[in-house]
Amino acid sequence: EEQLVESGGGLVQAGGSLRLSCAASGFNCDDYTIGWLRRAPGKEREGVACISPRNGDTYYADDVKGRLTIPADGAKKTVYLQMNNLKPEDTAAYYCAARLGLFLRVGVNEYEYWGQGTQVTVSS
Repeated sequence: EEQLVESGGGLVQAGGSLRLSCAASGFNCDDYTIGWLRRAPGKEREGVACISPRNGDTYYADDVKGRLTIPADGAKKTVYLQMNNLKPEDTAAYYCAARLGLFLRVGVNEYEYWGQGTQVTVSS
């Protein structure tokens, strides 16, 4: 059974850092594009970043470039979201998701598997 499990969310002050983890099981990550998405209160879900672990290609949304990175550990079948210099507007439920194939960018509705989400709250 394909499964994605997120962890690492929490409460942090503005300017702080968090690292989210997404552990994959039941499928070969190298065949997929793995993404991090978020849903802020009152807003639509949006893509934050994605990676194709096979070749290391990454994509970042404009408002997170330079602050967030999406490293992957193939041996652990885990994709991370390293978040630095967090802002209150980064407060959201964060989800990881997977889509079969290698893509530079994946639309929100194109992912096939989803994790349950982890909450990130940034206080001002």
